[in-house]
Amino acid sequence: MRANEFLIDKTKLLDRLKGELNERQTKALLRMFREGPEGFQGGLSAGKYTTITGSSPATTTRDLLDIVSKGALTRGGERRYARYRLNMPQRAVCQVNVNEQGEVVEA
Repeated sequence: MRANEFLIDKTKLLDRLKGELNERQTKALLRMFREGPEGFQGGLSAGKYTTITGSSPATTTRDLLDIVSKGALTRGGERRYARYRLNMPQRAVCQVNVNEQGEVVEA
């Protein structure tokens, strides 16, 4: 995914959710976006969410379920193995090569 496509997708998602997320949820999403299109390597765990937001375990569970229901994150795994990932469009990665002159060209 190119950087400008990621920025556009991120902006669209945040615009769609404007006014629907609380401060903790917004803080966690913005932190994930800083990691890039994939978010955290291995996904966001409840523990990481708690560390980022300072919320209690019960609040963390409610917040994460709410974010998933709003379509910003997807959930994989169960219970303590649950991981959350950004719900962003998957885009094809273009192949690039370097020609003899040292210029980057799309394949």
